[in-house]
This record gives sequence, structure tokens and C-alpha cells, in this order.
Amino acid sequence: MRVVAKPFPEILSSSEDQILNRLEKLADLLDSRWRIPKTQIRIGLDPLLGLVPVLGDAISAIIGLYIVVELSDLGLPLWTRLRMLTNVVLDFVLGCTPVLGDALDVFYRSNVWNVAIARKALAKQAARRARRARKRRR
Repeated sequence: MRVVAKPFPEILSSSEDQILNRLEKLADLLDSRWRIPKTQIRIGLDPLLGLVPVLGDAISAIIGLYIVVELSDLGLPLWTRLRMLTNVVLDFVLGCTPVLGDALDVFYRSNVWNVAIARKALAKQAARRARRARKRRR
């Protein structure tokens, strides 16, 4: 499994970090678990499920929505949640396009992006909380 850069891991709570790590593993499974031999292209279950017309993309979208809901429970801002939902919907719509959608599914990694977006937003929130706490102590 590839290592994903984790900005500011020391300021996230341990429960947030555990949830993010679990969802990163799921996102990696869906979007980039295996490398195609003799290329640098990585695929996951999402492009493979996308080979089943509409139903496979619907299953991928449901799993993607599960990731978004889990991440939303961490208290993400509305704008961040909307960005993540847009990624899932766009992945579903692109994936439903015959033939072209299957190729696009390989390169459009909405689940990995969503976890990265959430990690960054949570790190920003934690940094703001830490700054506020330091100001109160003064």
C-alpha cells in the first residue's frame, strides 16, 4: 500500500486519525490498490466494478457516499462536504458513460481525493482550535 502524505498529523485527535486511516485504506482499495504491470497506472475496485454497466457504478457511488458520511460525522464544514459529494456524483456520472467512463474511472480517484480533502480540512480546524487555546492562555 502506498503512503499518503498526512498534513499536520500531530494536531488531529487520535480518534479522528483512526477514522481517517480506516477510510484511507477503503479509499485506496476502491481507487488505487493494484498497479497495472509494466505501467505506473494504479487501479482499485471502482474501475473494476465500473465494468458492470450502471450497477457497478451505483455500488461504487454507495461506498463513496459511505466514506463521505463517515467523514462528515467528524464535523467537516459544509463547503468541504459539498466538494466531497460533488466528487462522488461526478465519479458516478462519468462512470456511467459507456466505454469512456470505464477509462475515466481509472484516473478519477474521487475516494482518495475525498479523504485527502477531509484530512486537510480537519487539520485546519485543529490548528484553529490550537491557536484559540494558545490565545486564551495568554
